Amino acid sequence: MSSLLNLANKIDVLPRRIGMAGGWLILPLIVIIMFDVVTRKIDFLRIGMSELSWYWLIEPIKLQDMEWHLHGVLLLLSFGFGYLVNAHVRVDIFREKLTARSQAKVELWGLLIFAVPYLLTVLYYAWIFVHASYVQGEGSESLTGIPVRWIVKSFTIYGFALALLAVLTTIMRLCAYLWGGPETHRQARDDLQIFAIDDDHEGHQGHSLTEETSHTKPFA
Repeated sequence: MSSLLNLANKIDVLPRRIGMAGGWLILPLIVIIMFDVVTRKIDFLRIGMSELSWYWLIEPIKLQDMEWHLHGVLLLLSFGFGYLVNAHVRVDIFREKLTARSQAKVELWGLLIFAVPYLLTVLYYAWIFVHASYVQGEGSESLTGIPVRWIVKSFTIYGFALALLAVLTTIMRLCAYLWGGPETHRQARDDLQIFAIDDDHEGHQGHSLTEETSHTKPFA
């Protein structure tokens, strides 16, 4: 189980680092949105910039295309990282009342039955989606928009592949947590962030509190 946990840690690096790096796309996205809004709403800026020889690079249609391109890429690259840090939406009505071990079992079966087949299916259709865009030479719906749209669409493949890696990493850690030895169990528990409650931590705190209370003299 320790080798499985080591493999999980190695796979974890890719979706985590790419997700964190992709998060920086929010900065150019903000800049482009602000620039687009300001130059379209202030007349003298809009007129002055329209007379520039390189205006075709920053015309509103291209800027608006770039806005949703960056937004889509940012979202797709964050799927795997978001799952690893438990930043996605959970509706824990029943699961949160279970013990940590039972939560791990629910998570494991949920990933095996639902997440893995779903992600493999999405990846298959994403490949068809991107290939069709490439073959057709798809570009922007606007004549002056950004061409070669298959490039931004290809991030559907990268994004869901990273999500699949994050899921596989979690499956390995769940197996180590459920069936590994004490040290492997502890290491896997430290790396997993899927729990609604922390039985191990609460148990440790409770044990420490009991010891502290037992050594405290009663007030006379």
